[in-house]
Amino acid sequence: MLEASNMFFSRAADHLELSDRLRTILITPRRVVRVEIVTESDDGELLHHLGYRVQHNTARGPMKGGLRFHPSMDEDHASSLASLMTWKTAVVDIPYGGAKGGINCDPSKLSESELHRITTTFVELIREVIGPTIDIPAPDVNTNAKVMAWIMDEYSKFYGFSPAVVTGKPVDLFGSLGREEATGRGVMYSLEEFLKGSGRKLADVSVAIQGFGNVGSNAARLIAEQGGRIVAVSDISGGIANETGIDISRLLQWVESNKVVAGFPGADAIDGAAVLTCKADVLIPAALEGAITVDNAQQVQAEVVVEAANGPVSPEAHDILTARGITVIPDILANAGGVTVSYFEWSQNIQQFRWELERVNLELERVMRRAYNDVATIARESNLDLRTAALVLAIKRVVRAATYRNNIRHLLPPALLQ
Repeated sequence: MLEASNMFFSRAADHLELSDRLRTILITPRRVVRVEIVTESDDGELLHHLGYRVQHNTARGPMKGGLRFHPSMDEDHASSLASLMTWKTAVVDIPYGGAKGGINCDPSKLSESELHRITTTFVELIREVIGPTIDIPAPDVNTNAKVMAWIMDEYSKFYGFSPAVVTGKPVDLFGSLGREEATGRGVMYSLEEFLKGSGRKLADVSVAIQGFGNVGSNAARLIAEQGGRIVAVSDISGGIANETGIDISRLLQWVESNKVVAGFPGADAIDGAAVLTCKADVLIPAALEGAITVDNAQQVQAEVVVEAANGPVSPEAHDILTARGITVIPDILANAGGVTVSYFEWSQNIQQFRWELERVNLELERVMRRAYNDVATIARESNLDLRTAALVLAIKRVVRAATYRNNIRHLLPPALLQ
């Protein structure tokens, strides 16, 4: 995944004519932390895991990024996702740099008490390099509001009351209204802006969604509420499809009771991978990275791919989709709603003042629509795809901030300063 991230970065760097030295500086993380987590299982056995926190860039503010609990978590994953966070926060113009991390554990095989011990031990080991003005973690794959509450509580034991140390906390424990659905809502706003270009609305399109976790389910619900027709959905259990439209409210109730989409009576069962290539106007990959590759990119039938997940389209697949005239709205733009409302939560924690839900959603809408149009303008004026345009915008903002800190503007190519 790190190689793919760097390849996308290189394309934007080529457009900006960056020197090799500047490229190296921009992609190299500021700090990489790996810790050994040894805890006790409920049965009295020793558990051993590795925890990671990669802190990529601080030019535009304290670092921000999720914590992923997944067996595949390693330094390369964390480094790639940390750099994505630097560019993502710059695209939506919120005052953060990027970070990412997690633990190579499988929460499905752990009790809640075991997961709590692993999490709090991890916080104890990295507490000196995170904090409200240093690095603010957030939820990611297999972490949630409850885990963020544990992190806040453990960190506060060492440094006093510190709600701003993490975002994505429960609303009852200094979290923000609207945070749970923020990424899915941002996906919806990005798609709406794309559709405006051809005079269409959400009610005019059919949508397939790979992944029905927090992001996918909220995107499905919000798009359906605006009249969008959700024709296919998948999760780890498989896929379901109904060309006339799936009743998302009923599906949400089904998943609440059964935990998976499989068996839902209001749609036909299909292979989970088939959702990526089914007939739909819009494809939203909202699961893990690497969903669309050279093996299936030629079979994608959608007009637009909205990257609700991080890194779901490989560079080779991106080129195939672009050559076929399929627009890709990149992850650093499409799924930036989550970090945007995380920023709102952090701001509320620092101010000790809670915003109403209406304000959160209005501010999120303003940020996402502005960011899409900023990127689309660069793409149109420079004849770039949206991903490269987004990275060009992000790199410019990061470099400009860094030059003011370091007084090196005279060393930079003019394209970066325009």
